[in-house]
Amino acid sequence: MMGGDECVEDGAIRNGELVKCRFWIHVQGQNPQTGETISNGDCAMAWMPVLLIENSKVNRETGAAVESMRNESVTASQQVAGALMQLANTKQELLK
Repeated sequence: MMGGDECVEDGAIRNGELVKCRFWIHVQGQNPQTGETISNGDCAMAWMPVLLIENSKVNRETGAAVESMRNESVTASQQVAGALMQLANTKQELLK
């Protein structure tokens, strides 16, 4: 029994403790809400909210990095286009 409810069918429980279960995972890292270092096992279903929060955080960071790269790319393209226009104008004046 875990939390008052029976665990999944293939879980093996000995002396009231879960010793084998497909959903039992060990997670190491930082808690995305508190920044606290964690290293412990629990049911995958219990980890889902924490892992979803972490996934959302990584997605936001990736989106921000892509937007930043896009902005730098646009600025560089505008500078190159400006330099090419200036070169074309200079060449046109020399040919007159």
